[in-house]
This record gives sequence, C-alpha cells and structure tokens, in this order.
Amino acid sequence: MKKPELLVPAGSLEVLRTAVAFGANAVYIGGEAFGLRAKAKNFSREDMAEGIAFAHAHGVKVHVTANILAHNRDLQGAGEYFRELKELKPDALIIADPGMFWMAKEICPEIDIHISTQANNTNYETFLFWHRLGAKRVVSARELSLEEIGEIRKAIPEELEIESFIHGSMCISYSGRCLLSNYFTGRDANQGACTHPCRWKYAVVEEQRPGEYLPVYENERGTFLFNSKDLCMVEHIPELIQAGIDSFKIEGRMKTALYVATVARTYRKAIDDYLESEEKYRQNMPWYRAEIAKCTYRQYTTGFYFGRPDEDMQIYDNSSYVNEYIYLGTVQAVDEEGRAKIQQKNKFCVGDAIEIMKPDGSDVKTKTLSLRTQEGELVDAAPHSKQVLFVELEEAASENDILRMAAPAG
Repeated sequence: MKKPELLVPAGSLEVLRTAVAFGANAVYIGGEAFGLRAKAKNFSREDMAEGIAFAHAHGVKVHVTANILAHNRDLQGAGEYFRELKELKPDALIIADPGMFWMAKEICPEIDIHISTQANNTNYETFLFWHRLGAKRVVSARELSLEEIGEIRKAIPEELEIESFIHGSMCISYSGRCLLSNYFTGRDANQGACTHPCRWKYAVVEEQRPGEYLPVYENERGTFLFNSKDLCMVEHIPELIQAGIDSFKIEGRMKTALYVATVARTYRKAIDDYLESEEKYRQNMPWYRAEIAKCTYRQYTTGFYFGRPDEDMQIYDNSSYVNEYIYLGTVQAVDEEGRAKIQQKNKFCVGDAIEIMKPDGSDVKTKTLSLRTQEGELVDAAPHSKQVLFVELEEAASENDILRMAAPAG
C-alpha cells in the first residue's frame, strides 16, 4: 500500500522545525508576498534558505506557496520572486494562476509545480489539463467527495499526484475563492488579505422593512450563517488512502507550533498505525480522538468527503474556538544544568503543573521548579510574551519538545 505524504503548514522558521520534528514528510511555507496568508509572519529570504536547508537535512520536502490570483501589477515582482526561488531550490511551488504557472515554468523549470485548490480542481479533465502543461500535482477542491476523488484517481496517470486537505479550517468558499472580504473591506482574499467576514454575525433585512433586522436563529451564541466547522479526517485514514490521495494536507499557516505539533503528531501516528495494521489503527482510535481535541479548533466535521452534509452533520457552527491547552514554548536547547531554554508564549509560574509533549507520541507530566531569565535572574512567573527563559522541570525535557499546560476550566 502506497504511503501518503503528510504535508504540514509552517508560518515561521520555529514552526517549520516543529513540523519536521513531529512527523511531517513535507512542509509548505510562504514568502513575504504572492501567497494567500498576507497576515501570517511568513518567511524572509534568509529564513526560507535556512528552513529549506534544515528540512532537507532531515529528509523533509519544502513546498512554497505562490498561489495568489495575480493582477498586472504583481507580475514583475512575481518574476523576481521565482528567480530567487530558483536559487533557494524548494521542492515544489504551489500555484493557482495560469499566468503565474507559465512564468514559474519558464524561470525555474527544474522545480515541480503543484496546482493550488484555488484553481477550482473539481474534475479529472481539469487534472489532465494541468498534467499536460507539466504540473506534478493537483490539489483537489474541498467540495469533492471521496467517491469523486477516487473517480479522478482512476482517470489520470499514476504519476500525477493528488493532494487533499484532511484537517483544519474550512472557508465558506470551499476552494477558497471568496469575494466577501473585498466587497466589505477592500481587502482581497485572493491576494492573501482576507478579513474573514464569514466569521461575522449576520441578520436578514426584508426589502419592504428597511432598518428592521430579523435574526436567523441558529443557536444561543448567535447567527453564524457562514461559519464552517473545522475539517477532521483522523478517523477516516483508510478511506483517504483507498481513494488514492497521495498527499494529506493540514491547513494552518497562521497556527502556533503547539497546534502544528499536535496535529502532525496525531496524523503521523494514525497513518503509520494503519499501514502497520488496521487492527492497531482501530485500537488506537481513542488516543487520536483525545489528542486531536487538544489543539485549538471550532468543532469538527468531515466536510463534503462523504457527500453533502445533512442536518445531522451540520457543517455550520458558531465562531468560537475550543482551546483545551495553552502553549508555553518550544524547547530550543537544554543547558548543562538540565534546564530547558524556551521563548515563552503564554504566562506560567513556578509550581505550575505542565506537560512535556514529545515527538514520539508520549506526554510527560511535570512541574515547574524554577524560572530563570537570560541574565540569570530567578523569577516566580513569566508574564512577558517572547521572553527567553530557562525552565527547571521535575522531568527531563529535550530539544524540540513542546511545553504546554491545561487551560483553566470554563
């Protein structure tokens, strides 16, 4: 059975290292322009060079997004960007726009091109079209069912790869081409500047009753007509593999290292367990469910993979996140005294019960014994975000481990 690629997002160099440590076969990243996450930290040229070198040293591929729908004003800069990428040598470029595709093909023909979900890839003829032009992979539209993906797999050459989103936030415009943000705020979602108006609260106004706002009742939290639940397919690894999907893609280039570590580690184990034996996969299902619930999410759905959701599988929900764990930091190094060096992400204190999350799937409960600043000053608490601290713990931590703490109840 062919082993699918686990493709994990990284919005920064720190998160890229976490994705590699926690089981990614490939990561996808964006530069400072031409991707669809303008508000993400993204990668400078220097960070991208370092990230690609780090990933390649660990046998992990790097895909770079250049999937905006370009305007005339973008093209000169895009050409310069592709010339930079030619020197940096990522493994693939993710592109949606035909003009951008042709520029990349001419400037850096040695780099594989993957066709973004933004290109509206909903049938096998579209897949074949891109294959004839030289694409290595096509990302399926999120509104496709597994049955439809299976039909595409049978109709396209074996060497043309299918990549599909299997986890993360869903857009009201499922292939991602949304006009709401541009209409309301002038910020173009197809240029990476989405303001997420689909998360706003809406009411209905009847033509003959101007100014009278009629609520559309959905739940006690309000009306969120466009709010999709988050996609989660960890319970359906067999069906994803049987459909012929080559790359399992996680959404989330704006997510934290804790989110990326949690999702990557869970899917890594689920995929490996299933390929070892279906019985092992079924036995470990409670662990996958428990772990995947420890990252920030909105409530889960299987999206359109099993057909159009009915009332019992309602895909829309409120805009609130479920957040069971707090991210404290990633262990950058361990000093001679055994203290974990971290850049602190959220407040915690001496005496707090925390958890060491390890790439191998184990979680070690421990306690914070002391906190020390870079200058060697002992402190009782870590109130300042991004402060570098040396943390003494009851149990040993290692480089790349994640420190997290259960969120307070309520």
